[in-house]
Amino acid sequence: MTPDPLLPILRAVAEVFLSRPALAGREHDVDQLVTAQRETLIKALVRFRGLRDRLRRDLRIPDDQPESRALATLLLSSDHDVLQAGLRLAEQLNRANRLQQTRLRRHQRKVDDLRARLERANGRNEHTAADLRNTRATLEEAEKRAEELDIQVSTLQRRLDDPDSSVADLLGALRRTFDTPDGDPVPDRRTSAVAPLVALAAKVAGIEPEALVTALQAIVSPPDITPEPRVAVTQELQLRVLPLGGATEIGGSCVLIEAGGTRLLVDAGLRPGDPAQPPRDIDQALSRPIDAVVVTHAHTDHCGYVPALVERMPRLRVIATPATVRLMPAMWTDSAKLMDLRRRTHRQWGASGEALYHGDTVKAAVQRCEEVPYGARRQVGNVTLELFPAGHILGAAGVVVQAGDRRVVITGDISGFRQETVDGYEIPDAAREADLLVMESTCCAEIHDARETRVNDLVRAVEDIYSAGGRVLIPAFALGRAQELALIMRNRLPHVPALLDGMAADITSSFESITADRGSPLHIVGGNVKRANRPDDLDQFTSGVVITTSGMLTGGPAVQWAARILPEANSALFLSGYQDEESGGARLLKLAEEHASHLSIDDHGVERRIPLRARIEMMRLSAHADKRGLLEIADEVAAQRVMLVHGIPSRQRDFAKILEIRHHRVTPTGIWHNGQCGAPGAPLP
Repeated sequence: MTPDPLLPILRAVAEVFLSRPALAGREHDVDQLVTAQRETLIKALVRFRGLRDRLRRDLRIPDDQPESRALATLLLSSDHDVLQAGLRLAEQLNRANRLQQTRLRRHQRKVDDLRARLERANGRNEHTAADLRNTRATLEEAEKRAEELDIQVSTLQRRLDDPDSSVADLLGALRRTFDTPDGDPVPDRRTSAVAPLVALAAKVAGIEPEALVTALQAIVSPPDITPEPRVAVTQELQLRVLPLGGATEIGGSCVLIEAGGTRLLVDAGLRPGDPAQPPRDIDQALSRPIDAVVVTHAHTDHCGYVPALVERMPRLRVIATPATVRLMPAMWTDSAKLMDLRRRTHRQWGASGEALYHGDTVKAAVQRCEEVPYGARRQVGNVTLELFPAGHILGAAGVVVQAGDRRVVITGDISGFRQETVDGYEIPDAAREADLLVMESTCCAEIHDARETRVNDLVRAVEDIYSAGGRVLIPAFALGRAQELALIMRNRLPHVPALLDGMAADITSSFESITADRGSPLHIVGGNVKRANRPDDLDQFTSGVVITTSGMLTGGPAVQWAARILPEANSALFLSGYQDEESGGARLLKLAEEHASHLSIDDHGVERRIPLRARIEMMRLSAHADKRGLLEIADEVAAQRVMLVHGIPSRQRDFAKILEIRHHRVTPTGIWHNGQCGAPGAPLP
């Protein structure tokens, strides 16, 4: 039904009027005439029978207006009584339509009011849900932090209860007093207080202070004082090396070393993925007992599987530098948390999936840790270990393993350039001319710009975004990269506000406490660098730099920050390190290259589509030696053989050819023993 059943008929009457010669050539609005002269048009229809006859002949009303068609039959009748009846019916229909329209408007207002109230309620619900998600995330972080603090307390208690650790701490302080380039004490308030006590203790003992330091060193790392027999019958130890993980791939590093019945692992890392996996061939090592695992540094791809080993072998010795021992618990706790979360999520959906280890396992692993300073020698069965500085990150070490007169050097992840938090590697005499050099090859196909050049590029890019009023998100690995970036911001851009968030902030606190006793302690948080206050800062921190985990944009606070920052055209997201091909960071870089408009992410279980308007770029600050750096390491060690691990096979093959051109003998990545490649071995594919 039309709002006015007379409208089609009145429009036809108006068109007849406007077609008269007197109005020809003028523009007139039919609808305006119907509205202004409604009564006049009705009177004309009643008065002029010829008009009705014409309309009855010419008027065409659509079939979907049956009321108007029936009314036209009455109003255009030649019978006057029928015409009057049609007018009365039209008036009744018009009143009914007006009443219906009034009711419809009233109902529409109610619907609009209810819809507005529903939208407000939905908005409140969404806000509440967002607050709940943020609160849940905050609680999860608080729980993780509490677990980390609990483990740190356990670690400190273990150090207090362990005489060797106490002596090692004292020895470290004494070394800073006596082991200076010019022989003078380091002007540090801690060591200046220690020096008189050392002199007094040495005087009471009737020895020189340096002799006291030597005696303490003997406690930390007892020398081999076994007297030589008058007639010695010796048998050369069979030294065997076998990479079990991270050989021709990046992640899950693990090398098995065997000598005269002694079996030890160098590293036991997790392979990245969902879920994280053990070293690829770790089962080959677990068929018999393992005496120790030596951890080169605290990155999860090198140490992440250690708690699972301790759970299987409770008496396993875990050997690492003091800094690595203090950093590993936080990394293990985070891995256990993520694995437990995945296990619970899978169970909710009826799927299987067990964690490799749990929080209690982490505590057990912490109790098995032994701190070995750089340069100290430690005996494990038939082999002797020595750790040396490897650069890369705080606490990172290379390992020299000696069995009889055979020596193997394992670099772990290594770098030779000065960073904000750590110096480059230092090859010890014990490593030179070794029988085998097992060398990482992460960046063996790359020639990096000077680190200062890369830092300058980052500083300029951040300055550009900040000057334009934007903010920069830098997803970073919690251990090493985040602290480097924070110190770059503090030292090079002190006027730019910077926030540390997530696990990156927690590890930063560990960096500061670990180096607090050193002559040049690290001061990372302070000045323009602060801890983030999430969730408030997500919206209130509108200009500056945010450094947070995860470095590959696979989870953590980085996802929440990305959801806020990526839609901002004047802001930027800079990735700072290696991105696994399945990671969110790699996917984001690909979308940026394709000029995609949106990124889909999982934000606490909610799928979100984020507009991509911000600048997206890779600003890589690698902590690995590049091709030139690796060649320098190979030249400096000058081993009889070189084996490449921790790299991409095709790149390893090309780099091996370069090594051979420089007169290095490259052994296939696989079994090696006493200078020979084992059979069947595992040559580079």
